[in-house]
This record gives sequence, C-alpha cells and structure tokens, in this order.
Amino acid sequence: MVFDVNEFDNMRPYRDDEIAAAMRRIVADRHFAMIASFVFPSMSIEECTRTVAGYETVYDFQHDAMRRVNERIIEDSTEGLSCSGADGLDTSKRYLFISNHRDIMLDACFLQYCLWKNGHETSEITFGANLMGMPIVDDIGKSNKMFRVERGGSIREFYKSSLLLSKYIRYTICNKKQSVWIAQRNGRTKDGNDRTEPGLIKMFTLSAPELKAGEALAELNIVPMSVSYEWEPCDILKAAELYQSQFGRYVKKEGEDLNSILTGIRQPKGRVHISLCSAVTPQEWADIDGGDTAAFLPKAARIIDERIWDNYHLYPNNYVAADLLGGDDAYSDNYSEAQKAAFLQHLECVNLYPEQWRPQLQQIMLNIYANPVKNRFRK
Repeated sequence: MVFDVNEFDNMRPYRDDEIAAAMRRIVADRHFAMIASFVFPSMSIEECTRTVAGYETVYDFQHDAMRRVNERIIEDSTEGLSCSGADGLDTSKRYLFISNHRDIMLDACFLQYCLWKNGHETSEITFGANLMGMPIVDDIGKSNKMFRVERGGSIREFYKSSLLLSKYIRYTICNKKQSVWIAQRNGRTKDGNDRTEPGLIKMFTLSAPELKAGEALAELNIVPMSVSYEWEPCDILKAAELYQSQFGRYVKKEGEDLNSILTGIRQPKGRVHISLCSAVTPQEWADIDGGDTAAFLPKAARIIDERIWDNYHLYPNNYVAADLLGGDDAYSDNYSEAQKAAFLQHLECVNLYPEQWRPQLQQIMLNIYANPVKNRFRK
C-alpha cells in the first residue's frame, strides 16, 4: 500500500531533527525541575538542564533519560523486572506487540527497557490523546517514540481515526521498519481478565483492504505480550471504579489519569515479568480465515488471548485469591501461610472506603488477582 506520510504529522513521534527543539522546550517548562528531581536525583538543576538540553536524537533521550526513569522505578518500587521471550525475536524483523494492559505508563515503558537490555531496538508506543494536553508531557512522549491515538467521537470520526491509526501502524512496521506496542483493548484491564477486543483486530485490517484478514495480520508480525505484576498497580482504585460503574456510567474526575500514572509509578509492585510470546505465524492466521471477517475476528482475538494467558507469570497472590474465591485450598501448594497473610493484610485497603462498599470491593479485588489463574487453567 502507498502511504501519504503527511497524514501522520499530527500523530507521529518526533524525528531526530526535532529533538533539540523539544529538549529546549522541556528544560524551559515550569514542571521541569520536579521531573528532573526524579530522573536525576543526584544532579543539581543546572546539571540536569545541561544534560537534557544536550540530547540531539531520539536514541540519546531514550537511552539516557528514559533508561534512568525505568531504572529508578525498578529500584524504588519493584523487587525486580524480568523478561522472557526476547531471545525469540529476530533482530532483522519488526513486530506489532499486542499487550495486556495493567498500568497506563509502565507496561510499555518496561517493554522498552527489556528490548534495550536484550539488544533489540525499542518500539514506537501508542499514546491516548486523553493523556496529552500538557506541553511537557507531549514533548516527552513524542521524544520517547510515542504516537497519538484519538479516542471517542461520532461513528464517522471513530472510523476515520481508526483507519488513520491502522495506516500508521502498517506504515511504521512495513515501511519505517519500527516495531509498535499497543494494548489489547481500549483502556486498562480493571478486573484482571485480559481479553483482546475483536474491534482492535478489525482496525488492523482496515489499512489492507486488498488482502484477506489473515494476510493483513500476517504482514504485521504480531507478538502477543503478557505483563504481570505481583501487586497490581492501582488495584484498589480499579476496584472502586468497577464498583461505582455498577450504578451508572463512570465519569473520570479531573486529574484522575495523572493520579493513576503517579500511583502506578510509586506503589510497591513486587516482582514484575514481561513475557514476549511466540509470534503468531501466517499459517495460524490462514487456518482460521475462511473469508468471513465477522467469524474471523473473535478467533483471531482468542489466539492472542491464549498466548497472553498461558505466558502470564502467576504469583502467590494470584493463587491465594483463587482459593479465597473458591473457598478451598486447590492451589495451596503455590503459596505459604506467610504469603497468604500478606495478601489478606493487603485486602484491608478496602477499609479506606465506605462500609457498604467493602464486601463488593473485596470481591472485585479478589477477582483482579484470581482471573489470571482462571484463564490459565480454563476448561
């Protein structure tokens, strides 16, 4: 397909020739000192300014500033980040990483760090337009290979933005030769039940109408990705949102996304694991593609889901929650009494909310941790 690259100007990340100007804007922003104190804790503000103003390429920014960000988060709020499957990637290929989505920022950030640590080029990253708005956030995001994704709007507007996104992803992988990270659904998984939206699969096919759906997906070299946190980022906030959603459409408060980002960064997460699953082969797509797109989409989503479920790294917390929900000890070989006690103590965070909320909040919290077990051992 021939692409009009000018179509992508309002969404694409910065090129190397745009980095120097972006760095000048970043160091001049009134929020810079606060951000710099986190990224460069041992430097004076003058040293931070000189360092950041000296970045001239995307590589410079990612491999110094963003590397430091990841290492600070890993050191301060995790018990270690591990990765599996990176050795199965072909360094000569570019991939579409379709990931379960547990944290607004960290899922993609940790992938970039794992790619870098394992000798692979970093990927471009989808970045919801709802998270943009502050100039410094836009500049940091676009300098970090993030590209803007529009959400909402009328049916016509949604189709136009979906088609543009589809074109940009295909152009980036097939023409620019850059990999792409995207979440399996619009927004984070709130209940721990990771499932790919069939509409996402449909979106990928829009940019190749001349191909069968399976052929359109095969061109993108899809690698499902499973990210698992020992302690779910923002778990009680997610539970409270699900509880309130029972009584009507949930409307986010001003600054809620920013609060979730900061909570996800600061909150202790225990161990974190990134699983890069095996790529879905052209033959796998062909095997489920009978020419009926409506029938193909849920089957394609299921292929991705099963890889994510089977490669999700289950922790003691997940097994404890499954046993508490089941009212038995079916998985008790996978945790100690001390680990069970630590999880039960964590559940007491529901006491921060009104008393009448607490029974349902506790059930929601248990499901957040137990659903990965249910999906792994599905019947």
